[in-house]
Amino acid sequence: MGQRSDQMKRRRHTPEQIVRKLREADRLLGEGVELPEVTKQLEVSEATYHRWRAQYGGMRADDVKRLKELEVENARLKRIVADQTLEVAALKEIAKGTGEPVVPAPGCGHVAGPPGDLGAAGVPDRGSASLDAASRAACRV
Repeated sequence: MGQRSDQMKRRRHTPEQIVRKLREADRLLGEGVELPEVTKQLEVSEATYHRWRAQYGGMRADDVKRLKELEVENARLKRIVADQTLEVAALKEIAKGTGEPVVPAPGCGHVAGPPGDLGAAGVPDRGSASLDAASRAACRV
């Protein structure tokens, strides 16, 4: 296998480590040290340094931590919106095919028949809920 002699070892840095290294780089550059020497001391490539500088610029460690938390939350919310959009589209497709109003039943997203099929508690009766194959299959996913 090929050995890396001139290449730096690849490793991941936490956002806090990145901010710390960028501060160190600022200090070294302020002292007049050239960028290639700074990146060598920080054990990162120049491309990594520039990417970090563009992404984390003037942030503090707690700002970076909050940014990461918001990115995770944003991804979670996007998945929720995508799931809801698919559910709405499936309900519209089912309603278009039957010509009857669609009432989502509690549980795993099954679609019951017309509102008249609801029991006294507003929940479809076990025997009267007419589930089509598509809605049953959607529940198994």
